[in-house]
Amino acid sequence: LRLFGFLLTSLAAWYLGYFVAAHVPQNTVSIAALQEIGKKPVLRPPAPKRQKCDLWSPCPPGNFAYRILSGGGKQRRPTICFEDKENVMCVPGITICVIDSTDHSREMMDFIRKAPEGTLLLMATHDDGSTRLKDDTKKLVEELGSKEIKNIKFRSSWVFIAAKGFKLPDNIQKEKINHSDQTKNRYKGWPAEIQIEGCIPRNLI
Repeated sequence: LRLFGFLLTSLAAWYLGYFVAAHVPQNTVSIAALQEIGKKPVLRPPAPKRQKCDLWSPCPPGNFAYRILSGGGKQRRPTICFEDKENVMCVPGITICVIDSTDHSREMMDFIRKAPEGTLLLMATHDDGSTRLKDDTKKLVEELGSKEIKNIKFRSSWVFIAAKGFKLPDNIQKEKINHSDQTKNRYKGWPAEIQIEGCIPRNLI
């Protein structure tokens, strides 16, 4: 009797397997799907929200966002970003103008002199601020608070933020420089790019 029951159970199991194999589509059940049964769902954090000027963290309310990136190599031009506007001469609606240092030393000097009080100036070099910026222009930038403008060497990377007619907060980085060094240069004959970034309280301007 037990043998008969065992044979009957085996026959029923074989028939059930045959029926499933013959009538259930192959793509309905897969080994991968069976392996996923019982697994806990993987929770992934949402993608980080992009901040103005690609800052790591957002500026507090009532602040302007800025980022100044020097040039690097022949192809990497400087980038000056202010409130998500890149490489613009003047930001509409506010008394701020943005410049990057160029071959035209006299034009740069005139621009700074004519800028009204309450102007925020953001500057960056790209091949070559040491020779193409004349001494009188460098002196004018020094008067704005630069401590490195006269230390620029051939193809040095230099960035600077200055205020005309008001004082910037003491806790922000205002200037950075990186000199060419054949043993350390990122590019052939060129040092690596450098940048400064941060937030400026709107009520200062």
